[in-house]
Amino acid sequence: VVSYGGPDVGLLAAAGRLRRLVFGFVSLDVLPIDPHFRNARQAGAFETMELDEGMVQLGLRAAGMRVPFLPTRIGLGTDILRHNPGLRLVQSPYEDGETLVAMPALRLDAALLHVTEADALGNTVTLSPDPFFDELMARAAERVFVSCDRLVPPGAVCSPERARFQCFERSLVSGVVEAPFGAHPTASTPGYGIDVEHLREYAAATTPELWTAYRARYVDLDSHAAYISAAGGADRLAAIAPPVF
Repeated sequence: VVSYGGPDVGLLAAAGRLRRLVFGFVSLDVLPIDPHFRNARQAGAFETMELDEGMVQLGLRAAGMRVPFLPTRIGLGTDILRHNPGLRLVQSPYEDGETLVAMPALRLDAALLHVTEADALGNTVTLSPDPFFDELMARAAERVFVSCDRLVPPGAVCSPERARFQCFERSLVSGVVEAPFGAHPTASTPGYGIDVEHLREYAAATTPELWTAYRARYVDLDSHAAYISAAGGADRLAAIAPPVF
């Protein structure tokens, strides 16, 4: 798994479904660290490649550019190189001769991305003021699967006023699914904000008994609609104000 992580990583860690994690951070935003990730990491439950956030970005960018690595100064003089002995140094072929870190391409088998709107052809719109690094994830992946808060007709996505909100090309998209509130308990602005109440419940479920109860209530359900209902219903989620940073 390659991620700027949140509860996506924490849920996989709690379920014992991580073999190797490449990450720049794993945080719940309003809560500094995901406790399920922390507990599994401290127990040595999976392999890790812990990187600076910028190195993850460069690794994805290299994969999207179809080059084996990108040079950077990030990591020089830090423990990143000690903890990641697989990272290599390269020397600039120009007269400066500078020694740089060669951040390897992070090629993805698949990218799972959530957007505001999409159509069945794979056109997408992300209206959030922070689209994260979705375009890099999409271009680094062999296949891209998109979930969206609203599935709309093609003309609605491709209108001129929406064009600047299309982060990546539809030719990259292999599949689309409509999943209203699909980013919950995190935010998908402007539609809904971070569900802090739910995140606190999730973060507190760190004993086997509490995790079993949380999983039964929210994870092991027969439909997405059942999850929305368990989380308090569409009206409650839509009323959560977008975050202000």
